[in-house]
Amino acid sequence: MAKITKDELEELLEQLSGYRGRATELITVYIPAGYDVNSVQRQLEAERSTAKNIKSTSTRKNVTDSLDKIVRHLKTLKVTPENGLAIFAGNVSESESQDDLQLWDIEPPEPVSIRLYRCDKEFVLEPLEGMMEIDETYALLVMDRKEATIGRLVGKRIELVQKMTSGIPSKVRAGGQSSQRFHRITEGLTKEFYKRIADEMKKAFFEDSKIKGILIGGPIPTKDEFIDGEYLMTELRGKVLGRIDLGDTDESGLHELVEKAQDILAGQEIIHEKKILERFFETLGKNPDMAYYKYEEIKKALEYGAVDMLLISKEYDRTKAKELKTLAQNIDSTIEIISTDTEDGEQFKNLSGIGAILRYKLS
Repeated sequence: MAKITKDELEELLEQLSGYRGRATELITVYIPAGYDVNSVQRQLEAERSTAKNIKSTSTRKNVTDSLDKIVRHLKTLKVTPENGLAIFAGNVSESESQDDLQLWDIEPPEPVSIRLYRCDKEFVLEPLEGMMEIDETYALLVMDRKEATIGRLVGKRIELVQKMTSGIPSKVRAGGQSSQRFHRITEGLTKEFYKRIADEMKKAFFEDSKIKGILIGGPIPTKDEFIDGEYLMTELRGKVLGRIDLGDTDESGLHELVEKAQDILAGQEIIHEKKILERFFETLGKNPDMAYYKYEEIKKALEYGAVDMLLISKEYDRTKAKELKTLAQNIDSTIEIISTDTEDGEQFKNLSGIGAILRYKLS
């Protein structure tokens, strides 16, 4: 049994969430990592005996048949998979006159921590849905003395958190003491603005346990004054990963900040995806015999074992995507799921939604 990816898990969750039993007849079983699978098998056999007391004939049949199917499957397993096991079984037919008894068993992408058996009108999906949450996010700040924009990088998506302005005037024509007094006033207003920014950063990110780091961008010396002046509280200041020189301090500046921090964010999904698409489009443009974007061409290349990397948009047809992924897995191709959260991802979806980079040229 192969460990399911988060992309595959997302598809499965969407599918399972659509099923409803006519009674409490859909069965969910979670087996924690390291737990004795034989113990669970014995428990379910006992549950089958109890299910014989269900009054409704159809419900009794659906529950006992589902339990039988799960028990037979568990008997094929010698040990519980590394991350544990999630099993779903039940009659999912939309027609009362027909049965469609299905079983899904998966090793999740992260360890299962609970042991559960439940018979209900719907499958229990919360433990797996929790695994879909993005574990790491980055705090973003672009600023100068006039304006600050705070954002959050969540996976591939940049979210706007707060926009702020200082209200500090640009120039004064007075000279002498008036100019010096103006300078003192603006310096005071600047420090107050920095404190306001620090307060907003604290409100937005101090209690966010998923924040992996903070990126701060802006012109020289503004961002440096802010960081070196220790306006940020110590816990947040310790999370600053980089200071980036840039001019824009509005919402577009957040995108520029992420773009310019590619080395820092090398492991982040947005950069990973961008590099993959750059490689695909560059290959397609310079060497079109080594990159395909049409379904029939890609399928043929997969059948010949010629695909090095298969790219599939999250919004591509599921049936065709599953077929192509199965072929790719059979020849150990790298499979990349492309989001539509970025301009590049949207461009890829509009091209066809699928792509392949070849290992070798097909004649």
